[in-house]
Amino acid sequence: MYARTTTVRGDPRAVDDGIAFARSDVWPRLERMDGCVGMSMLADRGAGRCIVTAAWATEDAMRASADDVREVRRQLDEVLRAEAVDIAEWEIAVLHRSRPAGDAACVRATWIDVQAGRVDGVIDAFRMSLLPRLDDLPGFCSVSLLVDRGSLRAVAAVTYEDRAAMERAREQGAALREEFSRAMGSTITEVAEFDLALAHLRVPEMA
Repeated sequence: MYARTTTVRGDPRAVDDGIAFARSDVWPRLERMDGCVGMSMLADRGAGRCIVTAAWATEDAMRASADDVREVRRQLDEVLRAEAVDIAEWEIAVLHRSRPAGDAACVRATWIDVQAGRVDGVIDAFRMSLLPRLDDLPGFCSVSLLVDRGSLRAVAAVTYEDRAAMERAREQGAALREEFSRAMGSTITEVAEFDLALAHLRVPEMA
């Protein structure tokens, strides 16, 4: 499974309009494209930052969709009054669900730089050592790990049932992140928190 993320930094006052547009226009158009297996949207209303992730059954399907999604992405950028846009493509290395995410769900995302030659080791260690401990966090719903082997980057997104649960897990989650990054020789480059504004995912369990 593969994913393309579009990160938009725009006007905080336009985020709710962007969410509405993603729900009414972006997802219905993506859903009709060959190989699309889901879409999610993370939103930081305070910062005006949104991340739209489209998931694809194969790398070929993701590549083939590039032209078709360009126009709808441009329209979303206009709605969000985009000041900066970043597009990235990833392999979905891990996806584990403990419970469904509800309307109040929130996500803490962690970006890391991975040492050369250690991507597979990071994936294996994430599955074997980190997943069981994440399951024990209060309010934990699910986690995904996306990797970009070419740029030696990865991002882990942990979903909690609501913001209160995410805050309760903050210290324990931070300790797990630091322990894991030290063990794997990886560098944490950013940690950010979002509302899970949209989640239309048919990606199977990959843990």
